[in-house]
Amino acid sequence: MKLWSDSFADGTEVPTECAFGKPDRVSHVSLSDNRNPHLAWDDVPAEAVSFALIVHDYDVPSRPDDVNQEGRSIPAELPRVDFFHWVLFDLPAGLRSIEAGAFSDKVTPHGEHGPMIAHGPVPEALHGLNGYTDWFAGDADMAGDYYGYDGPCPPWNDSLVHHYVFTLYALSIDRLAVTGRVTAEAVRAAMAGHIVAEATITGLYSLNADLVPRTSTKDGLAAS
Repeated sequence: MKLWSDSFADGTEVPTECAFGKPDRVSHVSLSDNRNPHLAWDDVPAEAVSFALIVHDYDVPSRPDDVNQEGRSIPAELPRVDFFHWVLFDLPAGLRSIEAGAFSDKVTPHGEHGPMIAHGPVPEALHGLNGYTDWFAGDADMAGDYYGYDGPCPPWNDSLVHHYVFTLYALSIDRLAVTGRVTAEAVRAAMAGHIVAEATITGLYSLNADLVPRTSTKDGLAAS
């Protein structure tokens, strides 16, 4: 199975319009357009009767001590953890693409409603919670349940470029049995034993003005 995007090439920078946060000369970061990128796929196995999509960043600092702190930098050697940006499942077998901005085209304080998708091109699909649900839990202006797509907004003082992995799963069942809170972990557990194929592409993003995440190489990152 093949997965690609017209919004960015595999191993290159995610467009600013697809991010939650963008660079700001005064405050380091401001809200961006938060548009979901275009995605398309092909060479789907005959056994596939639905799809699921999970987008995660595996470069998130495991401790918040230095995050977005003036005069400090998050060290590259700090252990990193996953942060989920999009959990989408029960996509029909005949679907072959998601248009840019179809599911998100702005930042929504307190989060988009879910898990049902009440609008958009695939009303029967379901959205799971993303990582901003926990990130904004103590923020009165932003706290809420964040369902659906919310794009990159890595710490502006991180010494690492962040990697955003878009993984599409072809499944042998048409509906996932997800119980409790609709988290990425719950969706992954429900998919276990039903995955017939998967494909990934990776985008790069940073809010650190000293980093230029343009191209990924086997030996690391190179500007272009």
